[in-house]
Amino acid sequence: MKKRLLLITGSPGIGKTTLLLKVAEGLRAKGYSVGGMISREVRTSGARVGFEVKDLSSGNRGWLASVHEKRGPQVGKYRVNIDDLNNVGVKAILRACEKLDVVVVDEIGPMELFSEEFREAVKKVVEGEKLLVATIHWKMSGWLIDSIKKREDSATHVVTYENREHLHETIIGEAVDFLSKAALNKGL
Repeated sequence: MKKRLLLITGSPGIGKTTLLLKVAEGLRAKGYSVGGMISREVRTSGARVGFEVKDLSSGNRGWLASVHEKRGPQVGKYRVNIDDLNNVGVKAILRACEKLDVVVVDEIGPMELFSEEFREAVKKVVEGEKLLVATIHWKMSGWLIDSIKKREDSATHVVTYENREHLHETIIGEAVDFLSKAALNKGL
């Protein structure tokens, strides 16, 4: 069975988001439309102050979490900005699910899972037909992540220092295999 849910995990700072962006670029270069949400750390004077959420298609940005947030669920020293997560991240996921070939989600992790809308958007992609390429928090488990990992059409790739320079090529290959078969099944 061709894998439709391609998951990327690994320890913090190993390069999961960088790898995911390489996969997205590689698929775009092959003519596929790619969208969804990306999370990136934000630093001020060398110190991490939070994480931004970005719509990969439109470029819209917001705060996923910040040390400066006054409200919202707390994860470590950060407070999660549910409004920006929903208005930027969730909308990006749903738009990609409806209109594009590939849905990217970075990351299915503890901050994002505070949002009911985020959980529902990921569930919609998982239960749909689109290719999903997502990063998942390395230690995270729970009903959503566990149910995705256990699916027959799911493959999990662990990023290591040894494979992080070339793992994107493997994932792009798996993605193209799935997308090619999906196109044949639709008679394209």
